[in-house]
Formats: sequence, structure tokens, C-alpha cells
Amino acid sequence: MIRRTMERSFATVARRLSMPAPTRIVDLRSDTVTLPSEEMREAMLGCEVGDDVWGEDPTVNRLEAEGAELLEKEGAVFVPTGTMANLCAIMVHCELRGSEAIVGHKSHIHFFEQGGIATIAGVHSCVLPNMEDGTLDLKSIERSVRVATDPHYPRQAFPEVTRLLCLENTHNKCGGKVLPVEYLDDAKALCEEIGTMKLHLDGARLWNAAVVSGVPPYRIAETADSVSVCLSKGLGAPAGSLLCGTNDFVLKARRFRKALGGGMRQAGVLGACGLLALKNIDRLAIDHRRSVELSGLLSNLPGFTAIPPQSNMVFFTIDYENSNFYDDGDFVEKAATHGLRFCPYGPGTFRAVFHKEHSEEDVAHVHEALKVLGKS
Repeated sequence: MIRRTMERSFATVARRLSMPAPTRIVDLRSDTVTLPSEEMREAMLGCEVGDDVWGEDPTVNRLEAEGAELLEKEGAVFVPTGTMANLCAIMVHCELRGSEAIVGHKSHIHFFEQGGIATIAGVHSCVLPNMEDGTLDLKSIERSVRVATDPHYPRQAFPEVTRLLCLENTHNKCGGKVLPVEYLDDAKALCEEIGTMKLHLDGARLWNAAVVSGVPPYRIAETADSVSVCLSKGLGAPAGSLLCGTNDFVLKARRFRKALGGGMRQAGVLGACGLLALKNIDRLAIDHRRSVELSGLLSNLPGFTAIPPQSNMVFFTIDYENSNFYDDGDFVEKAATHGLRFCPYGPGTFRAVFHKEHSEEDVAHVHEALKVLGKS
């Protein structure tokens, strides 16, 4: 068995080496593969910098101020990644180790962040099923809040053990779904009714959600006690996220950022890109339009079924019995010969994500290439 697998791998490598390199690359794996623009590169060269750990980087200070103002929060802290932003938020809201946080079973925090909520923050997860639209059932949330009257429950310092509710908007594993603002309002009201449970919003793609919902970003952010937003992905900065909340929250988050190794020094070279990234929010509508276009084209190909997208992500499945592809590996390999890169998302399921590097011609190229591959 091992020998056959190795032989197949060697044959695949040999086949790829013998193929001519594609003349056009369309990388649809993620919106994390965007490149900084020339304007960003120039801004990196000319920006003012200082020691951000000391609070002396003027460019980062300006970025944090503009980000907080845009989301109508008291303050913001610049961190290297969205994963760190989420972890810092959890550590602030659940300072007592053994506290509990409610998360969705398909959430990025639960699925893609290495279990840092438990291994680093020392927080116990109450995992509830995500609905198809990315939401969590509010009644299930309410029933899951545990009152600290039983010694079998996680450690408590307040009447309720459950300290935090984490939501995600847009929701990655649910297909880039946009959580309705009305739902977020109801979730906020529930947390306020409980009284001791805060709401953290993983808003890595909050910008996309705002564009789709037709509301300013602050309208979504106001439903949460804290919110993380990404400056890379569709906005195009090479790295960085903002974590926003009250001044007291931000002060505590800065301490946890330092403890996690996220205290950067002359970080203005990244902050300068972040400032320009905030000007790219409106162009996200272009990515959304292209995802809808590709979804429609894919569904007309034999064996392909695409889920109608809400934002910049297209999730599609392949019925291998009714297509010209054998399995996931075969599809990825054949697509690569035409310069197409997709992200596998489970057996027979793939994700295509549009971002600023794509053109209208790229959509047509993907469709034509898959048509050719489907017949060969």
C-alpha cells in the first residue's frame, strides 16, 4: 500500500515537471494571497516610525485612531494577525482561567486557531452548532449559559460561569455568509439581559459584511463589546488586524498582545499599509459581483454545483461520477495545469475566494479552463 502510494506520488511529480508552466495564474485559494500595491510599498518607505510597544509609533497610533473612529469604538490595538486579535479578546473577557465561552462548531476560533482558547487562554469552550447561515440559535445560547451553583462546572468568579459569546461575520466555513444586523442586535440584547456575558465579534471580513448589508462598518461593530477586523485579505495590506473596544479593554489587550509575542517595534511600516487598506472597503463590492458571476458559470458545468454566494467566497462541490475528474487530488492537479488554484474544503468540496488581484478576464479564464478540463 505504501509503495503504491509512493509510486503514484512520484508519477504525479514527474507529470507536473513535464508540463509547461501555465502562462496565467488565477489564485482563488484565499483573499490572504493579495499583494501590497505600489502605493503601499511607497508608503512603507516614507512613513514615520517609532517604538510601538512604547506607544511611540505615530503611524500605528494614527491607524489605531482611524480604525477606532471608523468602527465607533473608544480605542483599538494593532496586532500582527486576526488569530492573535481573537485570542487577546478572549483573554480580556475571560481573565479567570477556567471561564467558559460559547463558540460555533464551524467558527474560525474553534476550527482554525489551534485551540488557543484552551491551551493558551485556559478558557473552556461551549460548542454550539452553527446554522447554515452562520448564526447560532439564540435559544440554545440562552440555555447554554451555566449558573455557578454546581462544583462540577468550570471555575467561576461571577454568578454565571459563561463569560463570553463569540460570533463571526462574515462566516468563513458557512460559505462567507453575512450575519443579519438584526440577528446581531438580538444577540447583543441577550448578552445584556444575562448581564455578565460579553459579545466578541470575529470580524475578519466585517468589511465585506458591511458592504453586503448596505450599512457602515460601525453599525455592525456596535453590536459587540469587542471586534477584530483584518486589514489584509480583501483590503490588501500585507499583514495586520485591529482589535477594538473600550479604552479599558484595549489597555488590557495590549498587555496580552505583549505576552503573546505580538509587541512590534517600528511597526509603522505595516501601519502605513493598513491606513491605505482602510480606503479599499468600497471596492469589495467588485469581489462580491465576481463571486456571483463565477457561481452561475460553475453550476452550468457537468458535475459542478455551486452554492449561491453572499460575499467574496464561492463554495462548490464536484460529483466525480458525473464529471471528468477522479477525486479531489485529480481536480486540483488538472486545475493547476491551467494556472487555477482552489482551496479544498472537504471531500468533493472547494472554495474560491475573490480579491483585488483578480480581473473580469480571470472569471472568464476560470470558466473556460474548467470547460476544457471537463471535456479532456
